[in-house]
Amino acid sequence: QVQLVESEGGLVQPGGSLRLSCAVSASIVSFNRMAWYRQAPGKERELVALIASGGSTNYADSVKGRFTISRDNAKNTVSLQMNSLKSEDTAVYYCHAASVTRQYWGQGTQVTVSS
Repeated sequence: QVQLVESEGGLVQPGGSLRLSCAVSASIVSFNRMAWYRQAPGKERELVALIASGGSTNYADSVKGRFTISRDNAKNTVSLQMNSLKSEDTAVYYCHAASVTRQYWGQGTQVTVSS
């Protein structure tokens, strides 16, 4: 069973930065895409950013220009650099890995943006 373990989130002031990492127990080159999702209270889980095996990326409109997703195939990690954080970025963030036949989720990590 593949495991995805997110780094600890935390409390950040508006305008601040935070970097999330996801450690994968398998080779991430076997996945077509790696992604970060988030779920705010009372809302559906939404895609934040994804990175394909070839390196192409895609972002939700709400985070474009502020968040950057990256992957390190040698370390089997995926990261999400979050800058200029806003209160509306408050959510539980989940790491996601998908191949043609399977998908895996991390346990989620709480990010709270508040003064």
